[in-house]
Amino acid sequence: MKTLLKFFTLIVVGILAVYMVGCGERAEDDDVEAAHLMRANPTPGSTIAANSTITVTFDKDPGSVEVNVGAATTSGATVTITGPFQQGQFTLTLTWEGGTRDLTYIVGTSEPLDVEPEQIPELEPVAPEGMVLIPEGEFQMGSEDGDADNDEQPEHAVYIDAFYIDENEVTNAQFKDFVLANPEWQKNRIDEKFQNGNYLHDWNGNNYPDEEGEHPVRYVSWYAAMAYAVWVDKRLPTEAEWEKAARGGLKGKKYPWGNTINGTRANYGKNIGHTTPVGKYLPNDYGVYDMAGNVWEWCLDAYQSDFYANSPKRNPVAGADNVAEIVNDFKNLVTDRVLRGSGWNGNPEWLRAANRYGDSPAYAGIGALGFRCAKDVE
Repeated sequence: MKTLLKFFTLIVVGILAVYMVGCGERAEDDDVEAAHLMRANPTPGSTIAANSTITVTFDKDPGSVEVNVGAATTSGATVTITGPFQQGQFTLTLTWEGGTRDLTYIVGTSEPLDVEPEQIPELEPVAPEGMVLIPEGEFQMGSEDGDADNDEQPEHAVYIDAFYIDENEVTNAQFKDFVLANPEWQKNRIDEKFQNGNYLHDWNGNNYPDEEGEHPVRYVSWYAAMAYAVWVDKRLPTEAEWEKAARGGLKGKKYPWGNTINGTRANYGKNIGHTTPVGKYLPNDYGVYDMAGNVWEWCLDAYQSDFYANSPKRNPVAGADNVAEIVNDFKNLVTDRVLRGSGWNGNPEWLRAANRYGDSPAYAGIGALGFRCAKDVE
């Protein structure tokens, strides 16, 4: 009898285990977002030939795709449908895991049918890994409140095209990869004209301080920050881009999160006495971390205290006609560059989203000077 009970118990446990594993697999599958159809060529509603090829593009590999007319071949995110297709109007139905879509076409006749082309909406651009999409639009740049300095005035409207910005400040570990791949930017090899003697001051050769791989790199000149950005196929943000990203979509607020500040929102005021790992504090509403405190951040522009008086309304860049002009010639530029955001040792006034500062591009700071990168939306 005991043997029979043990056998029965083992069967029940086995069934439960299989059920639980199956449920777990289904739950994991449920988390996978289905592919989305982005565009079709020719445009739905078009008149095509019987032997035409229809190409459909998804935002990612849709897996197996079935069609009700013709034959489908999938290569990555592209599906090619071949005929022949019968004369007259027909509906091409595509079915893939998690989605289905009907596309209407006409195979040429002597009297084409009047069918409005179907509009497939463009999807929002997908940000590269580790970056955040900042949407295009207008915002109020600068400040005229009681804490505002003269160089923050006048407050003015600026329109910025969409761009990407790093979620976090560039870390020691990331910068080490750069200097190992580019020996001319290493601490003991960098050209004197690109730094003021403090470059990577807290590093031992090519090694950053112990256990600080995820801390923001500091003691970095503008030249070195630019070189890193170019190496990773990015650039530094313009001052206007930086301020728009810092404000997180909020209007008329002092800081990236609102009008008050304390030690739970940012690393500042020597409260901790050192940098903290990136992403330690909550992000702003755009999903960007540490836009106030931790380390000051280099921007692309030249620093001009009176720039706001005559700043272009759309995509302003101080000291050049456009972004490319600076990126392509950065090693030859000597004018002061913009710094934003303040650092772990800064006072609350310096952490305001509108606060501006400028220094020599060779300046590497005194322990609270780093950067993050930006990138155009293609």
